Order: sequence, then C-alpha cells, then structure tokens
Amino acid sequence: MLLAVDIGNTNIVLGVFDEGDKLTATWRISTDLHRMPDEYSVMLRSLLDLAQIPPENLHGAVICSVVPSVQTMMCESLRQAWHLDPLILSSETNLGIQIRYSPPSSVGADRIANAVAAIKFYGCPAIVVDFGTATTFDAISQDGAYVGGAIAPGLEISEEALVAHTAKLPRVPLTAPEFAVGRDTTESLQSGLLYGYGGLVDGLVDRLRRELGEDTRVIATGGLAATVQPCTRSIGTVDLDLTLQGLRLLYDRNRGDARYSGVRENQPVA
Repeated sequence: MLLAVDIGNTNIVLGVFDEGDKLTATWRISTDLHRMPDEYSVMLRSLLDLAQIPPENLHGAVICSVVPSVQTMMCESLRQAWHLDPLILSSETNLGIQIRYSPPSSVGADRIANAVAAIKFYGCPAIVVDFGTATTFDAISQDGAYVGGAIAPGLEISEEALVAHTAKLPRVPLTAPEFAVGRDTTESLQSGLLYGYGGLVDGLVDRLRRELGEDTRVIATGGLAATVQPCTRSIGTVDLDLTLQGLRLLYDRNRGDARYSGVRENQPVA
C-alpha cells in the first residue's frame, strides 16, 4: 500500500492507496510547525488503526510539501518508525510533463501533482483551481505542459484580514446566503466573501481560457472547493482527491516497482 502526504500551510492531507490504486482512506490534520517526528508516528499509527489498515502493509510513501520544516519532521517519522524512504516531489522528479515556468523549481509541488492528475483524468487543456491557504490557478496547455497560472489570497485568509482590520465586522460562517443582497451584517459579509470570491474565480478563469482555449476544462480541489463551486459559473468539476491522485501517479512513475513488490522501500529484495 502507498501513503501519500500533501503538506500545506494550513492542513496536511494524507491518503492510503491499495495495490489496485483505490484510495482506501483519507485524513486531514492541522499543520503544526512544532510537531515532532514521534508525534507524527503516534498520529499516523492511530489513523491507520481507525481505518483498520495494518502498518506493515505500507510499502511506499510520497510527499509534496510547501512547508519545508514540517516535511523534514514527517520524513524523519516515516524513516525511523515506518522504515520508509519517501519520494519527495519537486521539479527535479521525473514528472512526465514539461514545466514552462521560470524557474521550474519555484512551482509548488502540490501544483505539479494537480497538473499531472488533471492531465491523466480530465485531459488538456485544463485549469486546476486549488482552494487552500492561497488559491492557485494552474494552467495546462493543449500539449500537456504546465505553463503557469495565478495565485490569489485564499478565502479564509481574506476573511481573517477583513476582520483583523475592521473594528466591528465579525467572523461569519463561510456559507453562501440565499440572496446576494444581504439583509443583515452576517448575510452581507457572506455575500461579499462567497459571491465576491466566486466572481474572482470566474474572472481569472475567463482570462486564462482566452489564452488556453475556450474548451479548457476547469477542475477545483482543496478544502474549500465544494463551498465556493456553487458560487461560480466556471468550475465544472470538484475533485477533492486530485492532489493525492497526482502523488500516486508520480510515485508509480518513479518507484512503482517498490510499491508492488511487497517489500518496503529501504529493504533489499531477497
């Protein structure tokens, strides 16, 4: 079985794939800069136990990360407690796609994973909108190359900034109101945040489509994708497992033999 780990600024998403490429379990935990390797070991063992997955069934691991310090702790945990040497996704990995971005090393590893999965499952050209701490727009050309995109402030940090810099505006649930015209402060904030953010998404997608082609597919992923999608007209598909699927594809491309051998990555084959 394969453990896939997506380390973001706010959350860490973990998933386990079986030998048939089925995603059998997923978990979302908070990103904590102070968590130690032993804590990750205990946490992962507990999650596996809850999913009734024997730890010894893990034969491989792959990680994408935008938080280097957390990546270091997670890798140490996997090596010490699980005897796994994870594949760390970067622009130096054998990706199977061309990166037309300057410099290629500055592309977030999660954005690469999203692009690889989008090409595999949805075709080209494509735009992936990933609703995380930041909202990223990843553009994939007709010939299957990663060509860039856009980065916008995330919905949650936009709300946090608004509340932090105003004296009387409260935090509100991030749910869309029934009407765009808010009848009170809560509805007005929700309208501005959700419908306003939907307008941001649609505006950027329209511009990207003019450059990529009007038939470009738009796929949304990330923790708030399902919340924002109904407030847009441009997002056709929500795939919350897109990043994990991209990690699986890249692991198979680089270390697939280890995953299916039944032998852990750092153990010799008899």
